[in-house]
Amino acid sequence: MSQIGKLHKVVVCRNFGPDAMSLLKGTPELDLVVWPDDLGCDRAWLMNNIPDATGVIVTLTDKVPRVLTKHIDLRAAAQRGLKVGYTPDVLTDAVADLSLMLALMASRNAGIAISIAQNGEWPNYPWAPFAFCGPQLSTTDTSPTRKVGFLGFGRIAQATLARLVPFGITHCLYTSNPTSPTNHQRDAELAEKYRLQAITKVDLDELARESDFIFVLAPGGRDTYHIVNENFLKQMKKTSVLVNASRGTLVDSDALAKALKEGWIWGAGLDVMEGEPNVTIDHPLVKEPRCVIIPHIGSATLETRKDMAMRAAQNLIEAIRGGRMPAQVDLSSYL
Repeated sequence: MSQIGKLHKVVVCRNFGPDAMSLLKGTPELDLVVWPDDLGCDRAWLMNNIPDATGVIVTLTDKVPRVLTKHIDLRAAAQRGLKVGYTPDVLTDAVADLSLMLALMASRNAGIAISIAQNGEWPNYPWAPFAFCGPQLSTTDTSPTRKVGFLGFGRIAQATLARLVPFGITHCLYTSNPTSPTNHQRDAELAEKYRLQAITKVDLDELARESDFIFVLAPGGRDTYHIVNENFLKQMKKTSVLVNASRGTLVDSDALAKALKEGWIWGAGLDVMEGEPNVTIDHPLVKEPRCVIIPHIGSATLETRKDMAMRAAQNLIEAIRGGRMPAQVDLSSYL
């Protein structure tokens, strides 16, 4: 438990909005040291202030000492007896919303259309029967079957599926960790709930071949590095759309650019890219008109960012008071 009357120095690397900051400032045990600007925290400032701190709240881009250099080195944290909090669940709905948005934008040539309007070129594109046309996400009388595929089938993927149901989706295919057993009961219950013909776990090749829309929503890391590669993309339908709202490293950017350029697939919608944020105008995917790219804004809703900030503040306060964080990483396996 924290000692009565003792102030705990807490370094906060950004102003996290009125709700979270009011919570922190209203906690009498805390002596707050806050980076004053709404830009990336200066590393020299952080290094000068972090000694003797009981707690630190950092963001994804903050460069911090060795124990946190991998954001976060969990083994080093465990060995030093640190508590590590995180913010799960709060961004599920925001990323699912955005995944649907990207699917619609990529399939309906929104990137091209927006560019034409914003550049004042609309008068040069008179109406034509098939101008700007792309594959429809929803089913129709002439296209009564629509299969969506998920690379990864966790919380965000299932929330995305729920949003796709009103479009008349008929089949859901997914791949997951090969070592994880298939959850037949869950799949059957979800299929009945959403009135789908089937929810089926398949291998990567079948996912690529059969899906009309593929959503990449799996964790990053060594096991999923470039899992969407040239072989995967070549098996996809020419009218299919790829959406990545998870980690850029899952998709081979060069292979995707080639797939779009040569017409292996219809389009792609990307919230994340390998090497981000170093994605400039000469990037091969930026040059592809049927690739819709947005700068990693999956969690960027007012509600989600507020909830993330509040969860971070609550984690820190509970840890300093000697309790368990509302969302605490289990470090036992790293000891």
